[in-house]
This record gives sequence, structure tokens and C-alpha cells, in this order.
Amino acid sequence: MNKKMTIAATAIAVAIAAGCTKPSDEGTAGADSGTVAKHKIAYVTNGIDPFWDLCAAGVRQAEAEFGVECEVHFPPKGLADQKSILETLLAKGIKGIAVSPIDADGQTKFLNEVASRTALITHDADAPNSNRQVYVGTDNYKAGRALGQLVKEAIPGGGEVMIFVGRLEQLNARQRRQGVIDELLDRPHQALGQVKFDEVAKVFKGDRYTVLDTRTDNFVMDTAKSNAEDAITKHKDLACMVGLFAYNPPRCLAAIREAGKLGQIKVCGFDEDDDLLQAIKDGHAHGTISQQPWKYGYQSVRVLKALLDGDTSVIPANKFIDVGFKVVTSKNIEAFWSEKRKMVALGAKKD
Repeated sequence: MNKKMTIAATAIAVAIAAGCTKPSDEGTAGADSGTVAKHKIAYVTNGIDPFWDLCAAGVRQAEAEFGVECEVHFPPKGLADQKSILETLLAKGIKGIAVSPIDADGQTKFLNEVASRTALITHDADAPNSNRQVYVGTDNYKAGRALGQLVKEAIPGGGEVMIFVGRLEQLNARQRRQGVIDELLDRPHQALGQVKFDEVAKVFKGDRYTVLDTRTDNFVMDTAKSNAEDAITKHKDLACMVGLFAYNPPRCLAAIREAGKLGQIKVCGFDEDDDLLQAIKDGHAHGTISQQPWKYGYQSVRVLKALLDGDTSVIPANKFIDVGFKVVTSKNIEAFWSEKRKMVALGAKKD
């Protein structure tokens, strides 16, 4: 992704008198010292991006509030790195893990192995067929439909639309894409968990809107931009670009700017990259759907802490903790950006 860095956050050192607390006593008072050993958990993302820094800010906030230690890991090279990180965490005896699966179906067997050895939850992207205990995230299908509504606002007279995304192996990406398509074609709403996905290599024509294609880039930034450039070149009547991952809208905007078509081709997206927020403020992009990612980090730590304390009441019957989403346009851009800056500052603090 667009920052070459790997961050591991360890919050507060644990004071344990030598020999006083056994591993099985973690989270209970030390026999001689009278101290309480903190639960050791981990938060694993699906890559590197400023979006995940905001999630880490929520982790830091929850660490202090709930008295736990949490490592934060950003796999730099996708699936293989994420698997290696999870294996290392298990070898270290980490008691609870929150992970954003890269390939929900392909990882199910491995995630079940992880779940057999630690308290496992998913965040941001789910693996519903795995033995994870709960999913912390957004109803991505509903959020996708909200993004489709933004497209309708941006080009109310209709027109050609192109979708851009990192990869479609992630369930959240497929759900968002389907929500956008269903909304633009005025289809009935589908229930989360029962969403039927349209094939990728197909043009979808509605009464007013045509979805020309969905371009993937596998988190390669140059490819993300070249996809946008190619779309502008091939489709002279392209009216709106829709970016489903945080870095997609800024790459679309860069391509539009270089083509001299700012304002002519509208942009709607997901997440809260500063370039996109500035474009919304300047009138060069219409809006974005923010998952308020700091809530992912905060809620993941809260839930893992409760589970390790033996409190399963934090798991709802549907095993889904919905953090919601926020629609951001020129009407509320200043207030939202102010909130984001506060979380950025919190995430930048060193322990």
C-alpha cells in the first residue's frame, strides 16, 4: 500500500514479580506482588495504509481505558505476511487476536486453527464461515448502497460509472461493490449475509446509470492510478469514478487532474484520505463513506478484553458488532475532518 512501514505497538510494560504469576494466571492478581497481569492481545490489519493508522489510534485509546497490552501489525505484502504474523503471535502465546482477513474463503481453514488456540475475532473484513467469535465492522452492503446514493447526487441526470478497488477476494469489497450496483440499478435491498454477487466482467445498464467495469489493482498504487488513466482514455463519456478502498479515490483524482477534467468527472469513495477530503472541500469530489476506523480498533480491544475476562455477553446473537458509517460531503466536511485530526494525533503518540 502507500506507506512502506510496519508498526508494532506495545502499550504499557507489565510489572510482574519473577515467578509470581504463571501464564495461566494472566488477567488475575499476582500471588505475591498484588499486581494484575494485563491481557496480551494483537490487532492485525490486511496491509499498510493511513486508514490503519486511524484504527491503531482506537487501539491505543482502548489500551489505556481497559488496561491491556496490544500489538498492532501491518502486513506489508498481503496474505503470506498476514499468515506469518498470525503464526508468530500464536507461538508467542498471545491470548486474543483481532484480524482483518485478506481472503475470507481461502483463509477459513487456517483461521479455524487460529481460533482453536486463541480468542479470535475479525474486524473491517469478515470471514463468516470461520470459527471467529464475532465480527467488528460495518454493514458494507448498506454502506455500498449509501455510496451509490452519493453517486446519484453527484450525477443526478445519470451517466457512465466505473468502480475501482484493491481486490475482490475480501468480502467487504464484494459487498460494497454490490451495494453500489444495486443502488444505481434501483434493485431491492439485500440482507447482509445473504447478498448475491454479480459477476465482475460485465456491464450493468439501468434506466439512468451504466456501470462499465470494476478495475482491481491488488494494492499496487501505480496500477491503481493507471487503471483510472486508462478508464479516462477509453471512456470519453465517463461521468463518475467510484473508489472502494481508501487509496482509490486519490488515485482517481490524480488521473482526472492530469487529464484536465477536474469537476467534469465526479469522484465518490470510501474512507477518509486527506486528498479526498480536500477534494470534497474544494468541490472536486462529491463525498465519501467513512467507517470511522478508530472505532474498529477501540471496539476490537474492548471485545477481546471482555472475552478474556470470561464475559461472552459482548457477543450479540448475530455475531456482528456494527460500528456504523458516516456519509461525508461538503455539508459536514469541516466537523468530520476535525474529528479525524484528533484521532491522528492520538495515534501518533508514543508509549
